[in-house]
Amino acid sequence: MNLEIIGVPCAREFRPGDDLVAALAEALELVGGVRTGDVLVVTQKVISKAEGRGVLLQSVQPGALAQSFAETWNKDPRVVELALQEAKRVVRMVRGVLITQTHQGFICANSGVDRSNVDDGEALLLPVDPDASADRIRAGIAERTGLELPVVVTDTFGRPWRRGQTNVAIGIAGAAPIVDYRGQPDARGRELKVTEIAVADEIASAAELVMNKSDGIPFAIVRGYRMPAGAGSCKELVRATEHDLFL
Repeated sequence: MNLEIIGVPCAREFRPGDDLVAALAEALELVGGVRTGDVLVVTQKVISKAEGRGVLLQSVQPGALAQSFAETWNKDPRVVELALQEAKRVVRMVRGVLITQTHQGFICANSGVDRSNVDDGEALLLPVDPDASADRIRAGIAERTGLELPVVVTDTFGRPWRRGQTNVAIGIAGAAPIVDYRGQPDARGRELKVTEIAVADEIASAAELVMNKSDGIPFAIVRGYRMPAGAGSCKELVRATEHDLFL
């Protein structure tokens, strides 16, 4: 198998209501277009901007918990308040680190609230429904190209037990996010019991290598890997609470 990862530049600044699909289609043409079997990768940030998920920090009124945490750990209380508002539950809130489970179901730092690559005095929230965002992009590109291509929406998360951040999938359309090998034999004929490969995360991480956050490359094409068919959701990638040994 040969795998090719193609960065798709698009230097424009997205605003609420912008036609993200049209911008993506135009950017794809500039790199030679797409082919059957390609996977499209889109950063969460441009989706959140186009969907109007930016928040002016001056409009945020921090509560007592946000104020106390921010003062203790030298944080912006307005950002802490947004993270708490975007949280379904707080997983950990210690030593200046706020880990939450978002309303979308993801467990991450600060509920995914981000201040990088946005205007001063603004913060950006995750898309309300990243799977639905991915599906709108998939449908729009299919209408323009005639190709039904999987779409993976990515964001940058930290990882337990590992230093550094990596891109993961937070939205998917047109494919399953996991390849399940359970019940199949390994190379020695032994039955695999637990092996489930998070291919959507692997696609997201691979694409990040060409999607430099400071170079205006919000899209990528992953070519040469056939994603598993299915109407999947990235919620499938989140370990159920009853199976989490560390909560």
